[in-house]
Amino acid sequence: MELLPVALRAQLPVIHSPLMRISALPVKIDLGGIEAVIFTSGEGVRVTSEAQPHRMRAYCVGERTTQAARDAGWQADCLGDTADALVAALLADQPAGALLHLHGEYTRGAVAKRLTDGGILCRGQAIYRQDLCPLTTEASDALATQVPLIVPLFSPRTAAHFASLCPETAHLSLIAMSDAVAEVMPRLQSGARHVSKFPSAEAMADLVRDVAQDWLRVEAERPGD
Repeated sequence: MELLPVALRAQLPVIHSPLMRISALPVKIDLGGIEAVIFTSGEGVRVTSEAQPHRMRAYCVGERTTQAARDAGWQADCLGDTADALVAALLADQPAGALLHLHGEYTRGAVAKRLTDGGILCRGQAIYRQDLCPLTTEASDALATQVPLIVPLFSPRTAAHFASLCPETAHLSLIAMSDAVAEVMPRLQSGARHVSKFPSAEAMADLVRDVAQDWLRVEAERPGD
């Protein structure tokens, strides 16, 4: 939301309806014997930083996650915009010490297994829950009354959850963070589907902005009653 231009936010109402709630798991994060941690999400950075005072090198996915880690005191390096890019970079570099991937209960990419299979000692640890949330009353009402909506969806799991909640008559322009997210979307009756060029929050905001500006342009060009 904060990545969208202020002028655009003033022109279009925004409905906040988070599809997922993050909460820390009651687990101990032991960094003993670990050379570096792996963060593939900002939530991993936040939960780890709140639970663990020690800081060390961190390999991250995405500039936004990397910056969050740096702000929290980690010696963070960005190794690409996807888990695949991070795995490839680490396999090419072959760090000698043990790595720890700190992630949610639901994770994709099999980062720790792929690194271990490639000769790098790495284990994964789930440190937070990702509970699915119902739609807010405001969002449910907007979908039921067929108000045109732009809906950004960031993961296959939240896209599938939204699909299960969305009425077939909803008037939607769907914004997918990746092809994997878009694959869940065809079950929805939507007017348009768009896939972000890059799997980042910034690229998603750019796509939402472009679609919203097209909407506003069409509305401005319509003849008056």
